[in-house]
Amino acid sequence: MASTSSAHEVGYHDRVRAEKRAAILEAATRLFLENGYSGVSLAKIAEAADVSSATLFKRFPTKAALFEAIVTEYWTSAGHPGVEPESGDPREGLTTIGRDYAALLSQPQMVSLFRLVIAEAPRFPELAKAHFALGKAPYFERVRDYLREEDAIGTLRIPDPQSATTQFLGMVSNFAFWPRLLLPNWSPSKPALRKTVDEAVETMLARYSA
Repeated sequence: MASTSSAHEVGYHDRVRAEKRAAILEAATRLFLENGYSGVSLAKIAEAADVSSATLFKRFPTKAALFEAIVTEYWTSAGHPGVEPESGDPREGLTTIGRDYAALLSQPQMVSLFRLVIAEAPRFPELAKAHFALGKAPYFERVRDYLREEDAIGTLRIPDPQSATTQFLGMVSNFAFWPRLLLPNWSPSKPALRKTVDEAVETMLARYSA
């Protein structure tokens, strides 16, 4: 009986710790994106998360550690690149990957996060590298590996998969994402995003079909 009570107590404390951590990360993300890194203090984050400063410092002893945590948490919750499409139909496979990528780039907080990381990159170069490794790299590797498979079975002829991957992702991101960094009202519709992906796929097939 005592062991059961102890197990319940441990589970309760674990749940409370998880809830407090989630509250801290949510508050920190919102404040960093709204005010920038320099405009936010740990005391403000603790107040917004409704936790004590001691609780926050115990989990994140520095603002830099908390900043790194929210970037990692964002990419963890943003979703992985998706299941690799079966090889043999490049049009279908590239369309699936391209639409996944466009959906990722269209997430509401994506632009704010990129602006924040870019602004702080000189101060936190390792964080900028982590941002790339967690965000862009998985999609790059997914496209590159898929193109290699299609090349191996003969549906495509791709002498340089690295270059072809850059071309494909660039065609999607140049419409779906990069204008949003500079143009506040740039918000392409879902049909426009689908058309962009479809045109990118057709361009790839025209260039690399066997």
